[in-house]
Amino acid sequence: MSRRRNYSETFIGKADEGIRLILEGKNGEDERSRLRNVLLKVINNELTPRQKEIIMLYYFHDMDMVTIGKDLGVTPQAVSAAMSRARLKLFRILRYYI
Repeated sequence: MSRRRNYSETFIGKADEGIRLILEGKNGEDERSRLRNVLLKVINNELTPRQKEIIMLYYFHDMDMVTIGKDLGVTPQAVSAAMSRARLKLFRILRYYI
């Protein structure tokens, strides 16, 4: 199995844009508040403790994956993998609310 040679410190794409839009509130104030509450409930109730910690550091504390990895004592690739699994779980649940 070949290893990925290039690595980005941040996520890009529609999934990341969707989460950031919910958090920043580009929709109306009522919609933003409702979606933000749903997102926070999903983060608190459905993610593993490690996934929750990574999501909170990345989206709420604006840390990049390299810094998160150093803080948690894991590689950036492990952070990326946990972030990918967490985002997939978030969107599987949030698609019913969006």
